[in-house]
Amino acid sequence: QVQLVESGGGLVQAGGSLRLSCATSGRTFRRAWFRQAPGKEREFVAAIRWSTINTVYADSVKGRFTISRDNAKNTVYLQMNSLKPEDTAVYYCAAGSAARVGDPRSDTIYDYWGQGTQVTVSS
Repeated sequence: QVQLVESGGGLVQAGGSLRLSCATSGRTFRRAWFRQAPGKEREFVAAIRWSTINTVYADSVKGRFTISRDNAKNTVYLQMNSLKPEDTAVYYCAAGSAARVGDPRSDTIYDYWGQGTQVTVSS
């Protein structure tokens, strides 16, 4: 059983930066970040394939957010710059195995989820 533990959320002013971390107990094929704002559906933010370090981003965060991973620490990061009030949400880390084939932007291909960390951006 893979466990994911997120950290790094908080309150920041618009234009500021935060870095989220997601530590994992086991090896996985793909990691991603999703977010869910109040009253909205969960949406894809970014994904990284562990072995090739290929990345995918949602258009809304492209150029502002960067997903990366530290193999030695088995940890994935989400560096968020130029934050906007509309980035306010609970951010979830997700992990998927190689057996799940599909669009990395779809939450259906991820087997494991973290508990979420709140990010609030004030205007």
